[in-house]
Amino acid sequence: MKAWEANIRRVVPYVPGDQPKGDRLIKLNTNENPYPPAPGVQRALQEMKAETFRKYPDPTSSDLVHALAERYGVGEDQVFVGVGSDDVIAMSFLTFFLSEKPILFPDISYSFYKVWADLFRIPYETPALDADFHIRTEDYMRPNGGVIFPNPNAPTGLLLPLDEVEEIIRRNQDGIVIVDEAYIDFAGASPAETSALELVKKYENLLVVQTFSKSRSMAGIRIGYAVGSPILIRALNDVKYSFNSYTMNIPSQILGVEAVKDEAYFRETVSKIVETREWAKGELWKLGFSFPDSRANFIFASHRRVPAEQLYEALRQEQIYVRYFKQPGLDNHLRITIGTREEMETLFAFLKGYLG
Repeated sequence: MKAWEANIRRVVPYVPGDQPKGDRLIKLNTNENPYPPAPGVQRALQEMKAETFRKYPDPTSSDLVHALAERYGVGEDQVFVGVGSDDVIAMSFLTFFLSEKPILFPDISYSFYKVWADLFRIPYETPALDADFHIRTEDYMRPNGGVIFPNPNAPTGLLLPLDEVEEIIRRNQDGIVIVDEAYIDFAGASPAETSALELVKKYENLLVVQTFSKSRSMAGIRIGYAVGSPILIRALNDVKYSFNSYTMNIPSQILGVEAVKDEAYFRETVSKIVETREWAKGELWKLGFSFPDSRANFIFASHRRVPAEQLYEALRQEQIYVRYFKQPGLDNHLRITIGTREEMETLFAFLKGYLG
């Protein structure tokens, strides 16, 4: 190694899902929404003029912040927006996890958490899920430098009940607790029944992170946001403005506002995905699969006879893409995104033939 190489920061990066190209493939591997964004998004896109891009974007994303604050009934000083929830969470790691004590997150969870912790030199511990992939709340009652977990969890899809979420927050008043709700809109009949957003009023140390990538069909435009106390949001903005004021581009701000406006379309597409998910569970069960009771827009499935890697490769040959994690604890499961009913029927038609 050359002397200067010793000064290069080295981390093991996050590995995103494949983004295969082609018109005839079925893409069920990255938890994207199979339906288009709200009609207002399309209209705004068509009306956008190139002249719009001549100036810098609003560094505060004030119109989008206003729309989100109004949608969730919070103050504008309680909303932070970023370039996808990954950006929001990375900023949160950098801002809030400064203790010498380890932060806590599940051992089977969103794999980016370990990457950020390593990148920012944050000590961490990863309490194991139980044998059925559930988070054990008692594991988060020990001294720590902060807590983060997805709810529903990824890649399992399991939902931690709100009373158990609150117990984790209540027992961790000396640090920041981040609840990553990328998939929460698929969890129940009403987000208020399952989201930790209601708890923000009660706990100043709680940050709830959500995204436009899943339920609002806008993974390609990169919008994420956090809701928390004004103290937390102010701290996030201070860190953001310390290295890049103009993180969110103009199209994202304009199209994000349009997406938030159309509540009816949002509920319609989420409902279709939930309905397809519940039907797909029955079809998978009949084919010999087992899986946790997903409350997300994907199913984490294992077949009783055929190894997951074998199924993954067979599906790829048919241009049907699902997610396979070649790592201990996950390597006999496939994470299958919920597509349209037609896409799922094509998946099951192949599986029925392949599994005999």
